[in-house]
Amino acid sequence: MTQSHWLSILGIGEDGVAGLSARARTLITGAALVVGGARHLKLAAPLITAETLVWPHPMSDAVPLILARRGEPVVVLASGDPFFHGVGSMLARVVAPGEFIGVPVASCVSLAAARLGWALHETPVISCCGAPLARVVAHLHHGARLLVLSADATTPPAMAALLTARGFGGSVVHLLEALGGPRERHRVARADAGMPPDIDPLNLIAIEIVAGPEAMIVPLGAGLSDRLFAHDGQITKSEVRAATVAALAPVPGALLWDIGCGSGSVSIEWLRADPTTRAIGLERDATRADRARDNAIALGVPRFEIRLGAAPDALDAGFPAPDAVFIGGGAQTPGVIEAAWSALRPGGRLVVNAVTIETEAVLFASHHAHGGRLTRLSIDRLDPVGRLHGFRPAMTVTQWRGVKP
Repeated sequence: MTQSHWLSILGIGEDGVAGLSARARTLITGAALVVGGARHLKLAAPLITAETLVWPHPMSDAVPLILARRGEPVVVLASGDPFFHGVGSMLARVVAPGEFIGVPVASCVSLAAARLGWALHETPVISCCGAPLARVVAHLHHGARLLVLSADATTPPAMAALLTARGFGGSVVHLLEALGGPRERHRVARADAGMPPDIDPLNLIAIEIVAGPEAMIVPLGAGLSDRLFAHDGQITKSEVRAATVAALAPVPGALLWDIGCGSGSVSIEWLRADPTTRAIGLERDATRADRARDNAIALGVPRFEIRLGAAPDALDAGFPAPDAVFIGGGAQTPGVIEAAWSALRPGGRLVVNAVTIETEAVLFASHHAHGGRLTRLSIDRLDPVGRLHGFRPAMTVTQWRGVKP
């Protein structure tokens, strides 16, 4: 450890000190403070000669205690790779790179891939530690393989129940427990056969997805079928929604404001574009807000944040600055478009759809004031006409897209 490196963030596996490098062992024996979970501290106990600190709840409460020891040799222990869904990323946000070093060991996902012979770079990894199981929904396609990080022993049976309920009961579930240590165990079962009762809390689930005839598969592209959303008629229809999401142009990490979000369909499609996108929906009707939240969970994006309120007044309630704004309702309310435009980051996009002439007039004025692009979207759908069929036009949608300089 150089003089500037006072913090060491070390990975440790279920094989304990036997799996540590000589460097990691030296850092532990020379530490003035060793921080970790009770399990980690027990695994490293033969090397620890200093003060120890078990992670409190929440873990962030320990950060000031760690920072208070700046300048002393401090070791933080974590499972496997501390920077893969681990505490390393949390600490790196408050400690400069020159002040810490990281020494990982093989993560549980690396061990799982090695046991199964799966290509790790081709296998999505979903963490359900402190996160809803619904995160897997977007990945449920026939033939897919998934690695799921469990919160505890309750995750495997809950995951098996979710798979079965959505029509994937024939999926093969690999239950990988205490990987890398003397208690390691690998058991296999069909999702609809249930999980064994004696599951180790330290487990990972590997799933080979098998779709049944009635499986609820959510396609990857934009413009999902309206039937996938619960709604009361207030929904941006599939074809228009695809054009709207394209106009909003989601990119990784971008934040969308969805004003008057209704069923949440536009935000849900935005969130499905990339796992790092974010969306805040504003809805004044509590029933619709609850419905949008349920839709987000059902379609695999439970991170959709929904707030009750009406624009423009509710937009002052500490909303972070957006990269894009969609106004699905209330655009004709005085001050709504102006508030959204003002809040946008430079280069951000504001997209508004209108079906009434009153809202169209507002869009024409916005186009005059801010430029951008006006588009009319006309959709005809085939409908029965007696015993025959004909195309019936839906209401024409006028769309304005403005890009803030």
